[in-house]
Amino acid sequence: MEREKLGSRLGFILLSAGCAIGCGNVWKFPWMCGQYGGGGFVLLYFFCLVILGLPIMIMEFSVGRAAQASPIKMYQKLEKKGQKWHIHGYVSFFGSVALMAFYTVVTGWIVYYFVRFLTGNIQDLGFSSMITNPGVNVTYLAVTVVLAFGILCFGLQGGLERVTKYMMMLLLVLMLVLAVHSFTLSGAAEGLRFYLVPDLSKINGSVVVGAMNQAFFTLSVGMGAMAIFGSYIGKERSLMGESVHIIVLDTFVAVVAGLIMFPACFTYGVEVNAGPSLLFDTMATVFNHMNGGRWWGTLFFLFMVFAALSTVLAVCEEILAMVRDLTGWSRPVGCLVCGGGIFLVALTTALGYSVLHFQPFAEGTAWLDLWDFLVSNNILPLGSLVLALFCCNKFGWGWDSFLLEANAGRGLKVRPWMKPLFRYVVPAAILFIYVYGMATFQWK
Repeated sequence: MEREKLGSRLGFILLSAGCAIGCGNVWKFPWMCGQYGGGGFVLLYFFCLVILGLPIMIMEFSVGRAAQASPIKMYQKLEKKGQKWHIHGYVSFFGSVALMAFYTVVTGWIVYYFVRFLTGNIQDLGFSSMITNPGVNVTYLAVTVVLAFGILCFGLQGGLERVTKYMMMLLLVLMLVLAVHSFTLSGAAEGLRFYLVPDLSKINGSVVVGAMNQAFFTLSVGMGAMAIFGSYIGKERSLMGESVHIIVLDTFVAVVAGLIMFPACFTYGVEVNAGPSLLFDTMATVFNHMNGGRWWGTLFFLFMVFAALSTVLAVCEEILAMVRDLTGWSRPVGCLVCGGGIFLVALTTALGYSVLHFQPFAEGTAWLDLWDFLVSNNILPLGSLVLALFCCNKFGWGWDSFLLEANAGRGLKVRPWMKPLFRYVVPAAILFIYVYGMATFQWK
């Protein structure tokens, strides 16, 4: 089966950025920022992106491009005889499915809010009433899954690349319009002060763990999604330069999401530490108090749909590629089977607040919290640790092989002086923060 290729460098950058840009930026980043005290969390998040996220993204692209295969097969192509690195390929597959088990549902919520604002039916709109309504959850989950795999059926260039390019460009324009509007609100100065001025007294171990997990979550590194896109490109450009472009785009969207939300929160007196409901309840309240709020709300949730769907498309493409590598199925057959499978698994989250009550951790938690814990707290950081060990040591692929692949083509290069950062600092930091996070996690 001949491997498909992306049609352009812009398509690769926007597609990879689309995978990174999503609910992690515009849903999860603002509420984590609110819960962890604002500016201090933002500062640590930037630090984790540069010191940990950038090296791991370069490594993941390199492994994918060198192997020209999905995560389920790429380690087998690069590892030495008798090694077991390929086991991580199967963990990547599980992690991608676990991510879609809740991400497709959250995307469905965003589509639901968009439809309600578009139709002007926003009087009784509430996060709690939505998540406890099984009909709404299942219907909009189905809409999300059908839309995603329907687009993927059209192929890599004709479906995924074309749709993502237009969505990402519209997303960036919509965000800038909404951010400029937020600057005109009466609470803008107070909101921006909370968001952008670090309060170092609020930084503790849990904030550091949250910043690292969020950096990996928002970049989608550690479970093979970026390796897939690495396998779809040629060697014309070096991978450090491409990774920097993607991280800058991803960070821009996360920062602008906060610029939209926090001035609005402080203007209308809503809680910044509301957690996962922040995006939904807070922004609905804001738009209900605003002149022309219905249309501003429609625009806001339209950009949210674009952001969330770009990640759903990218991760579903990863799942599809792995299944096709294992089975040899055509793209349409793979889409049908994978779409059906993800829909069934995601029903746990869709019905987790109504029919399938399950509290994996503290009271009030649900299936969404379990899937998020498995992905954000475990599979992404541990997968990143595996990549770092595999790429930078003789008992894996090896530093020289990694460097040769990463630096092939024009653009920014990984320099020899960076070797200690990639080989020692990154894995040690990931391991330390992961162990600390597990030791301090609120299990009950």
